[in-house]
Amino acid sequence: MNTTQVTQDTLPTITTPARAAIAAPNGREPATTSTDDVRATPLVTLAVVTILTGVGAGIGGTLLAALLHIVQHLAFGYAQDQVFGAQSFLTGVTAASAERRFAVLTLCGVVAGLGWYAVHRYGAKLVSIKEAVGRARPMPVGSTLAHALLQIVTVALGSPLGREVAPREIGALVADQLARRAGLSTEHCRLLVACGAGAGLAAVYNVPLGGAIFVLEVLLGTFAWRAVLPAFATSAIAAAVAWIGMGAEQQYTIPTFDVTAPLVGWSLVCGPLVGVAAWAYARLTESARANAPRDWRAPVFALANFMVLGLVIAWYPQLPGNGKGPASLAFNGELVTALAFVLLVLRVAFTWSSLRAGAAGGLLTPGLANGALLAVVLAGVWNGALPQGWEMSVALGAAALIGATAFLAVSMRMPITAVVLALEFTHVNQDFLAPMLLAVAGAACTARWLDQRVQRVATTKSRGNGSSTVPSANAG
Repeated sequence: MNTTQVTQDTLPTITTPARAAIAAPNGREPATTSTDDVRATPLVTLAVVTILTGVGAGIGGTLLAALLHIVQHLAFGYAQDQVFGAQSFLTGVTAASAERRFAVLTLCGVVAGLGWYAVHRYGAKLVSIKEAVGRARPMPVGSTLAHALLQIVTVALGSPLGREVAPREIGALVADQLARRAGLSTEHCRLLVACGAGAGLAAVYNVPLGGAIFVLEVLLGTFAWRAVLPAFATSAIAAAVAWIGMGAEQQYTIPTFDVTAPLVGWSLVCGPLVGVAAWAYARLTESARANAPRDWRAPVFALANFMVLGLVIAWYPQLPGNGKGPASLAFNGELVTALAFVLLVLRVAFTWSSLRAGAAGGLLTPGLANGALLAVVLAGVWNGALPQGWEMSVALGAAALIGATAFLAVSMRMPITAVVLALEFTHVNQDFLAPMLLAVAGAACTARWLDQRVQRVATTKSRGNGSSTVPSANAG
């Protein structure tokens, strides 16, 4: 590869292959840019913007986490004298009365419906992180802030969606504003927006490596050193800044798991099954988002959806929130197979209905929870089907962590990031990587095969209709 001469105060001009790797994530063709877009950027300026992006994402993630906890504590009436207390959201919801749960979820429906209707009706058109990275579109400040705050507040009030998109959007917005004001080139703006998004994820979940790998695998689609260095720097800085406000705590506390031959065998068998379920779940949620209303129906649909959820949680307090509660129960082996199955069905149903009603939020923690619940069901069936005397049973908690990782790898299309996040979320022994990677490989290969099958069917139908357009398949 040809590179330009490096001076003391400039970075090398990015050549065409490197530009394609950074500016065109996931193999897409880069947009046409002028010669000004590939100019060399002063090293000091780039370094300062990178550091400030990490700091800004860390502060933003901390403030959003504080807001989440404050709203949760006030809404469900627990640990109101603490922001980051030891009492869990699941404990607080369980202790609240059925009437209070219903009232809070009804309020959630009102906030979600009216809030997102107002954003789409009166705000500037939202620009997603992938659009900002892939097409260098500026993110509107007001709409992005409102979108992020609505996600945090509704998740705190019991929405079954995830909270991780909001800090990613704030981190990306901070990076976008800093990079443009500093006059950085188009590719560096895109690069830093991606790094800001990963830094937001790193800050709110204390996953510095996971945040960086998310940038490289999902947003940029490259592990070139020009992307690796700022991705690692921003995520590490953001996580360190968040430690000041939230402390360096891991997301899940789990028991010590033994890696046994039956567990490895279960991983081989159940990986493809988890892959099929996660593939179907991804298509289901994509369809729900694509068909969500943006007009007057949004407040009506949202209110109806969350009122029904408010009724159901009178019996199942594990349902509200992003799924951390049921995932923790699964990892600690505190769920029986029947309850795990019911929670899985209900969580998938309400995740779909919430997205379909127009609510917004992430699918990272919900996917992790669904994978853990599914794995508990599969492990329970496995253990129950074994003949008496066979020493082939698997621990439900260990199976839940493996299934959660495989499900997340496929549903979010990020196998490497999913494994890294599982390790950082739980601090599980690295020997556990063997069955985890087997399950992820089986799930990802199965999802890839399903994508190819769908593409072939679509191509056949397209040719039968006389069309020359061949739809592209999503990566598995």
